[in-house]
Amino acid sequence: MSHKKTGREATKHRDDLTGEHRLGDAGQLILFLAFLAVWITDSFFFKYSIFLNNYIPLAVQIPLGVIILIIAGYLAKTGMTIVFGEVREEPGVIRKGVFGIIRHPVYMSEILLYLGLLFLSTSLAAIGVWIVVIAFLHYISRHEEKLLLERFGDEYRQYMKDVPMYIPRLCRRKRK
Repeated sequence: MSHKKTGREATKHRDDLTGEHRLGDAGQLILFLAFLAVWITDSFFFKYSIFLNNYIPLAVQIPLGVIILIIAGYLAKTGMTIVFGEVREEPGVIRKGVFGIIRHPVYMSEILLYLGLLFLSTSLAAIGVWIVVIAFLHYISRHEEKLLLERFGDEYRQYMKDVPMYIPRLCRRKRK
């Protein structure tokens, strides 16, 4: 009987992956559930802090929210596929695809997921949770960057200079 490894188990022993913060996945899940709980209860039941919805027309909220959610989905799918979809014989800094535009496309996709939901119904209480999520994602991305700097040194240091963390540059910087 063969047992096919999936998810975290399948990537645990891959030499081409550097690692994550030990609380990353659990923290992201807890914060996601907290955000959803606050966003749903405030937006659809208590309606305590959603007064901004009165000033932003639905014709703006819905299309903008949907566009942001599509971008979030694209970044998550392409980022995860690039990192986990192939085993690299020679471990190195990934610069292809979305990783050539921003260093943390998967974390950025998560930030945009929350933002897209917030455009669909603007809850000030949920914005508070979103700010906590951004701080947490920044913390774990900095931890992962330390691991990458330890492993790849100057190559990753140069990548950090060339490619911004979350927000793409409008003008490309020339590599030295």
